[in-house]
Amino acid sequence: MSSNTTRFSVLVCVYGGDDPRWFATAVDSILNQTARPNEVVLVVDGPVPEALDAVIAGYEADPVFHVIRLPENVGHGEARRTGMGACTHDLVAVMDADDISTPDRFERQLGAFANDPALAVVGGIITEFVDTPNNTVGCREVFLTDAEIKQDMKKRCPMNLVTVMFRKKMVEQAGGFVDWHCEEDYYLWLRMARADMKFANISESLVNVRVGKEMYQRRGGWKYFASEARLQRWMLRHKVIGPVTYLTNVTKRLIVQVLLPNRLRGWVFQKFARS
Repeated sequence: MSSNTTRFSVLVCVYGGDDPRWFATAVDSILNQTARPNEVVLVVDGPVPEALDAVIAGYEADPVFHVIRLPENVGHGEARRTGMGACTHDLVAVMDADDISTPDRFERQLGAFANDPALAVVGGIITEFVDTPNNTVGCREVFLTDAEIKQDMKKRCPMNLVTVMFRKKMVEQAGGFVDWHCEEDYYLWLRMARADMKFANISESLVNVRVGKEMYQRRGGWKYFASEARLQRWMLRHKVIGPVTYLTNVTKRLIVQVLLPNRLRGWVFQKFARS
């Protein structure tokens, strides 16, 4: 067990479509860490089925949990904003309701913050698996240094949201999470970069992420493309990128997210879009 004494929160959002078994595995992975969180803020985003509610109720008895039940589904951006407001520690780690954190994830991130107090956000690599963690099908690598991350930001989202730990006060200074269909994290990093806040990624996998055809379906279609295209227009308008990069980014997204069939989209994501 780590001797680290830095206090931190973990923010988790769960909604009615999450699998109760996967949710329990995800939560267990954040409780069985070499650096255990001092607080877990769990936002229940709208009504949930009885089986999932029973799992949530089981954690409510643990004093480390602060459970917030929203009467209706408000979406990831607003749910995370609500949860972050309830976090009582400045360092906050994000966790998804169906992924698995590696046992020393938080210890590594706390160490990065201790080594560089100027850091605002620390993330890392994700591995992707189908069915069981042993069935690895890919990974999403990320650049490590602040300069590399901000350059990468001009082409794609440079952080794996489910791996990040950040300073709450700095995220709030940038306006916090704002609802933007599937892009609330990318939009946040862009605003933090414009405020000259410092990023870093750890060069090892911090989270094992469940993937499948449903994930690639969520990453495709006109609604997803329209959201991404609108963000690219925001980047162009705020001079984050120029016209050539804007056209290149939008064209690539149109091909992958709209024109490719779902099966081929999954192959492209695994082979080309994850590194």
